[in-house]
Amino acid sequence: MAAALPFALAGSRKTAAAAPVPRSCVLTPQAVEGPFYFDPHLVRSDVTEGRPGVPLVLRMTVLEAGPCAPLTGARVVIWSAGADGEYSGYTGGPGGSRSAGTFLRGTQMTDQVGQVTFRTVYPAYYPGRTPHIHFKVFLDDRNVLMGQTYFPDGLSEYLFSNVSAYRSQSLARDTFNSTDMLARMDPDRLAFCDIREAVDHYVATLIVSVDRQGVVMSGGPDGAPPRRRPPGGFRWAPPPGSPPGLHRSTEPAIIVPGVPLADQHPT
Repeated sequence: MAAALPFALAGSRKTAAAAPVPRSCVLTPQAVEGPFYFDPHLVRSDVTEGRPGVPLVLRMTVLEAGPCAPLTGARVVIWSAGADGEYSGYTGGPGGSRSAGTFLRGTQMTDQVGQVTFRTVYPAYYPGRTPHIHFKVFLDDRNVLMGQTYFPDGLSEYLFSNVSAYRSQSLARDTFNSTDMLARMDPDRLAFCDIREAVDHYVATLIVSVDRQGVVMSGGPDGAPPRRRPPGGFRWAPPPGSPPGLHRSTEPAIIVPGVPLADQHPT
């Protein structure tokens, strides 16, 4: 995989550069929650739990729409499918996992510049969906933004064809950014992350702008909105029980056996 990294983005370096902080912020569009949300309240940067896949560092900056002021102390939650196209905590159906658990889920509080950093893996596709990472932003326990971020199709196809962890999927990819029914709801405002290659991982950056006074209509735990009718092929599964309170992960995840975590993700 390390040998493949220099070539994967060779043709897209100009578009992959990290975006500067804008002078005025446009509100990040809301996205559907999807059928695989639950929040185990694990406060951690590394969410991999040893899952295979191309290492990905996701840096998110949360700003207040309008003045572009960084929001300190906002709680950011992420969740995604792994290299096998499966979510933790759910069984059966497209995207469901063969085992329970909390892999590729975590939460953090934004720092003084409104930033959080997660160590995860590059997400794979599953039937009906293009690769994406879900996120929610909470202010004072209010869910003010629910979104999804997307990845370049060219990079996704390269990794899926050349990295063994992704080739293990039994189903061929049937959906791309341009054909994903959820991504096409507002194609001009998709939250694409900016992505660049590092020595042995990718770094994705995303700036999200929220309305401090906004509240996503609640209807479930953690301010989750009422569940919508799932896309074709999906069945809602009951969310697994979430442990009360916030729990910090004490076990570092190992992405590449034999390589210290600090070496895998240099600061």
